[in-house]
Amino acid sequence: MDEPLTTRVLGRTLLARQHLLARTDADPLSVVGHLIGFQSQNPSSPYGALWARVVGFTHAALADATADGRVLRLAVVRSTVHAVLAQDAAALAVVSAPRLERDLLGTADRRAGLAGTDLAAVARDARELLAAAPLTAAELGPALAARGHAGDPAHLAMVARCLLPLVQVPPRGVWRSPARTRWRPLDVPAGLEEPDVRRAALEGFVERYLAAYGPASVADLQTWSGLTGLRAVVDGMRERLVVRRTAPGVGTAAGRELLDVPGAALAPGDVPAPVRLLPDFDDVLLSHADRTRVVPTELRPHLASRNGMPPATVLVDGVVAGAWRVVRERTGARGARRERAVLHLQPWCRWTAAQRAEAVDEAGRAVRFWADDADEHAVVLDEGP
Repeated sequence: MDEPLTTRVLGRTLLARQHLLARTDADPLSVVGHLIGFQSQNPSSPYGALWARVVGFTHAALADATADGRVLRLAVVRSTVHAVLAQDAAALAVVSAPRLERDLLGTADRRAGLAGTDLAAVARDARELLAAAPLTAAELGPALAARGHAGDPAHLAMVARCLLPLVQVPPRGVWRSPARTRWRPLDVPAGLEEPDVRRAALEGFVERYLAAYGPASVADLQTWSGLTGLRAVVDGMRERLVVRRTAPGVGTAAGRELLDVPGAALAPGDVPAPVRLLPDFDDVLLSHADRTRVVPTELRPHLASRNGMPPATVLVDGVVAGAWRVVRERTGARGARRERAVLHLQPWCRWTAAQRAEAVDEAGRAVRFWADDADEHAVVLDEGP
């Protein structure tokens, strides 16, 4: 029987599968596929996520793929916008549909505002309007109201967002593009919504999730996907999966069951983990019910935010240990202005001298990536605890 898994082994294994122990020289789009996309309501987040994982990653690698449609942006996993491979988009949309449908009537305001509304008719008209021309939500809502649908135009637009697979058209998502979000409908192949076909697609994503984020529990899988009722799905797949257990005290007093895919390697708990600067909304921090493998319990409150925007984080020794941000400053007289980008590192716990030096070194490269348009770059290591 395999040795029970410690929190440290789980953390190192997650980082290895995420290409965060060592950057990969694989094609960036293969990494997008391996990780089943990147959360992307902040359009710059996937760029930073790939920079942290891929050797020599350039903005153009993702920007060009977004512009030409090899990567699509749409609400799927957790009902949040993700940048995913075009070939995954339809299956992800079908698999994620129950979560988006649940979100539609997830607030009392929308339930009241859409009471008595023929939601299917709104969705049909929205598809027709968006097929004719991409529209923003602010444009789509009034257009639906003009077709006789009663209710707040913002609620009508939300019907489309939650009941239709909608792609955000470029240049939204292209590096440094200020474009607003405009939607077009995604074509879903005939038959993909059939129960047996959808079930097979869901099982495929379960296996891919475990390969990239595992070993993991059913609760972890449900946190990543935003779906419920996945115990029955996993139970039907057990012959294709590997069952592992954590050490006592990891998850529960007696340990807990985790699932994995056959042949997936476990990383030793003592393998060194380099400093990494992750963007806000990095999926490695959002895809488990139990995040202790990468987020120490005592530091978790630092990730909370009043506006729903988490900080960009610093991994030190394989776990979240601080935050970072880029501040832009203008210097020089009028007519000869220069922009200086300063990356501030904010430790949330004590870093050793070696860790501080490594963080500053990595931050020096990161600020040039994130502020590629600045004239000057600098790093400031703020005082920690």
